[in-house]
Amino acid sequence: PPATSILKRQKQLRRKNVRFDQVTVYYFARRQGFTSVPSQGGSSLGMAQRHNSVRRYTLCEFAQEQEVNHREILREHLKEEKLHAKKMKLTKNGTVESEEADGLTLEDVSDDDIDVESVEVDDYFFLQPLPTKRRRALLRASGVHRIDAEEKQELRAIRLSREECGCDCRLYCDPEACACSQAGIKCQ
Repeated sequence: PPATSILKRQKQLRRKNVRFDQVTVYYFARRQGFTSVPSQGGSSLGMAQRHNSVRRYTLCEFAQEQEVNHREILREHLKEEKLHAKKMKLTKNGTVESEEADGLTLEDVSDDDIDVESVEVDDYFFLQPLPTKRRRALLRASGVHRIDAEEKQELRAIRLSREECGCDCRLYCDPEACACSQAGIKCQ
């Protein structure tokens, strides 16, 4: 057989392009985290060591799935905002107590009270901090029956330690008294 040209072989290699035509999503059970520090108290959210299911989508299917999921998250967020607004109205911006306001839940906000269609889903920021109660509820709904209370104290200690950073050095660094130098880092 005749030898193939090096130039032809390079052209063949160039034709092989990476193509992205599907998305693989791995689903994990929710667990108590122990790996992150939420900005406010309580436990952190995490996930199981191994995934419990896998789903493959075409790019179009995945985009549609994301749109549906984001609309649902947006609907819940708008309901929470509406509930907060109702409570503020009943308590005159928190200045008076109201049993009616205390008794209100998300079920008291009708889907007719919110307008998801008027909000552009793509402009909405979806990764937002969850309040402590919501994180606990998510853990319980995921089957976590015993939430380790020690994590709460550890997270509080970490948040407190992050409030103070650096050292007390002024103008020059005294390695004997410098907390940074003693910790083995550059003087802050």
